[in-house]
Amino acid sequence: MKFLVLAVGNKMPEWVEAGFEEYARRMPHEAAIELIELRPEKRGGGKTVEQLLAAERARILAALPPRCRVVALDERGRQWTTARLADSITGWMRNGGDTAFIVGGADGLDANIKNSADEVLALSALTLPHGLARVLLAEQLYRAVSLIKGHPYHRVSLPSGGNNWTAKF
Repeated sequence: MKFLVLAVGNKMPEWVEAGFEEYARRMPHEAAIELIELRPEKRGGGKTVEQLLAAERARILAALPPRCRVVALDERGRQWTTARLADSITGWMRNGGDTAFIVGGADGLDANIKNSADEVLALSALTLPHGLARVLLAEQLYRAVSLIKGHPYHRVSLPSGGNNWTAKF
């Protein structure tokens, strides 16, 4: 299984790239994280927010691999615990295929992306800088996979009292 992070925005600060790469490097080969940066639409020129989001939507859809699971990130999405994310990842692994997490640009994501996504999640109810959202997402994916594998990185035990998942990494 591969996790794709499709992120609108480029030219991130060095700390964003370093943070994302740190967690991507830690992931097991069977659950790799790949970042796909998408150029944001130029602001200004009389374009409405809807036009900007539509242009970014076209770039996102063009970059999405066929038949992958889509998780849109939005501050109004559902908030999961790390254990819930790990449980979802286990199910996704059983069903096969890759999962794409979509991080929008300065104006968020086009409604069509959110409406067609398999899941709409919030990393936080707080508004986060998009670069920080990338790092936080990578860390949470690493933490969830660590939880599945019984690795001590995630030190909180599962509600069931142990790892009884049959996921194979």
